[in-house]
Amino acid sequence: MRILVTGAAGFLGSNLTDRLLALGHNVIGVDNYATGEHENIAHLDGNPHFKFLQHDITETFDPGHIDAIYNMASPASPPEYLRLAIETLRVGSIGVENTLKLAEKYNANYLHASTSECYGDPLEHPQRESYWGNVNPVGPRSVYDESKRFAEAMVMAYHRSRGVNTHLVRIFNTYGPRLHPSDGRVISNFIMQALKGEPITIYGDGTQTRSFCYVDDLIDGILLLAASDEHYPVNIGNPGEFTILECAEEVLKMTGSKSELVFAPLPEDDPTRRKPDITKAKELLGWEPHIKLHEGLERCLPYFKEMMEAGH
Repeated sequence: MRILVTGAAGFLGSNLTDRLLALGHNVIGVDNYATGEHENIAHLDGNPHFKFLQHDITETFDPGHIDAIYNMASPASPPEYLRLAIETLRVGSIGVENTLKLAEKYNANYLHASTSECYGDPLEHPQRESYWGNVNPVGPRSVYDESKRFAEAMVMAYHRSRGVNTHLVRIFNTYGPRLHPSDGRVISNFIMQALKGEPITIYGDGTQTRSFCYVDDLIDGILLLAASDEHYPVNIGNPGEFTILECAEEVLKMTGSKSELVFAPLPEDDPTRRKPDITKAKELLGWEPHIKLHEGLERCLPYFKEMMEAGH
């Protein structure tokens, strides 16, 4: 197939692009490098099955006939979407509609990368797809949360009103190679601080929880969902739940670092709990993650060591 991947130079987009190419597809990658980086796709330079367009999807474009679209474009780490607040809202609204118009024009299968942040700071635990969420619509994080929630509404409107074959994946905390070392998320922060021997910064008291999914498991789920008949959101994440303190201890053990733990105030509206209920993914897709946190950390450690040596 000829497949369009937006956000192709980002963490998830580049890993997805590699998998699609390995499956024998031709991929058109689009990215404006707002947060993506060329080094994530540099190994594809000269690949006859990959074409790259440096473009902002909030501006109209037409790559010609395509069979499928994976819309992965959006800043995703808190420092980035706070820095790019308006851009984040635009890519989750105008950018999403621009790509949906392409899907309608070419009768292309469409998968949109949504997020567990649609649940906000959840009052239901674990989080099922039927839960409507607890989101502050005017807080600092709202630029990301509400752009993703609006995007889901837009995707469903194009499915219901225009007959576009759409899919919605709600992605939970994901980590792995190409996660930017300074992107501000838990895994990258902890590993880089541990490798450098710097204090490991824990926001809040460390009792808040996250569920970490290794990128390869996530891509497996995304591909299964895109090939399914399901149009409503599906959680793809690892239900193994860890406190932030437990995660820090796992990183210290794996790296052998002597870094001390330091505590800082919890950012406004930061979720206190996060755990996916993946019953729907298991029943509909036959999917569940296989890579445990310790194994995943070991798999991505060489990447972070390389980034540290490169001066990140």
